[in-house]
Amino acid sequence: MKNEEACLNAVVVDDHSLVLEGLKSLLGGLPAIRHIEAVRTGHELLEKMARQTFDIYLLDVELPDMDGLALVDAIRSQQPQAKIVVNTMHEEIWTIRRLAEARVDGVVFKTSAPGHVLRAVTAAAAGEKYFCPKFEKLLHKMDRTENGTAAAAETPSPRELDVLRAMAKGYSTVEISHLLFISENTVETHRKNLMQKFGARNATDLVLRALAKGYLTLPIE
Repeated sequence: MKNEEACLNAVVVDDHSLVLEGLKSLLGGLPAIRHIEAVRTGHELLEKMARQTFDIYLLDVELPDMDGLALVDAIRSQQPQAKIVVNTMHEEIWTIRRLAEARVDGVVFKTSAPGHVLRAVTAAAAGEKYFCPKFEKLLHKMDRTENGTAAAAETPSPRELDVLRAMAKGYSTVEISHLLFISENTVETHRKNLMQKFGARNATDLVLRALAKGYLTLPIE
């Protein structure tokens, strides 16, 4: 029987039926959870959110119809205070980095014991964050590598900085090509390198990150 203090609505998002039912059953034992919904796709969740809101979202990042982190952004745009926990089988470096930069309250690998899901959801419900030990270990290992041997490779070259300043001024690839007397292909190569070195998602994000790190100053000259 549910605790009288139960007050939170939760939703589980996963396209695998057995995983979905297992997680729903698992969360059903938490005293703080009043009601649990289960959906299989990102769009199904968005449609449901048009009619009701949830306090806690437990979702996979690999969904059949949309990127899970794009779904995180969609949830945040509608419910900035929502608690989001990611439950995923993906342990690749690029996924770990994206999850570390995402606005989530917890990450649990599906290879972890079920208890970690309960800890993550319980922590999120209390306004805290929880990341399973394996995620923490891999993230720390990756940070040590990036801060050591890869540090020099992440520093923009003088020519990349020229391209960066031109991008910050709003110049197009063709305009930068003419301005710096380099080919359009070379401009695009520098642009891709900059995006990778700053971990940026788009040109606007790149400029903001460059400003934050001191590679650009206002006004742009």
